Amino acid sequence: MAKRVLIEICVESLALAVAAERGGAERIELCSDLSVGGVTPNTELMRSVRQSVSIPIHVLIRPRAGDFCYSAQEFERMRHEIGLAKEIGMDGIVAGVLTPSGEVDGERTRALVGLAHPLSVVFHRAFDQVPDMRSALEAVIETGAKRILTSGGVRDAMDHLDSLEQLVVDARERIVIMPGGGIRASHAAEIVASTKAAEIHTSLGALELGSTPDGAALFEERVRQFKHAVHS
Repeated sequence: MAKRVLIEICVESLALAVAAERGGAERIELCSDLSVGGVTPNTELMRSVRQSVSIPIHVLIRPRAGDFCYSAQEFERMRHEIGLAKEIGMDGIVAGVLTPSGEVDGERTRALVGLAHPLSVVFHRAFDQVPDMRSALEAVIETGAKRILTSGGVRDAMDHLDSLEQLVVDARERIVIMPGGGIRASHAAEIVASTKAAEIHTSLGALELGSTPDGAALFEERVRQFKHAVHS
């Protein structure tokens, strides 16, 4: 393809972070517990990955699994974890807060963006839970976040190509729309061609490979194949 698409790989271990970089990933999203959709990794993991890879790392700031409407105590924990991420040398954070009615919590998200500065902020797939994506897009833009990670709906990205394409159009380059959710090498090029996205996100089965003896080598090859598929 003519346009170069940035590839972000989601991982939950040091071994897979290193494998992702070797395979050609251009950015990592670091988290723990992918089995529940991911939560904030511990400080030790953040430090070890930062010391071992040279590509940018965005760290997930999510205090627990479940919904994205947080208590005052949970929100304070998120603020603390952003401070740690900055201290350790992360390049960005991935976060998102919704109101009890499921809309973007602009006030709290804006506070996190301000606290994270100068790190860039990705509004994560909490976005896929909102009742109206067009109004949610504007709300996220107003917070100062730089990216939205979204499948375009509550299922995989391939199920919502029209929605993703419309989000890219509506964003008008004011914010990056980054498709993610069940994306594999077999359909990555189709998603990029359809949506005109400049970045793409995938975990490539990191959860299933993380506990296998040769998982890192297999993961590195998956990343390499994914990159070839996107750029062919």
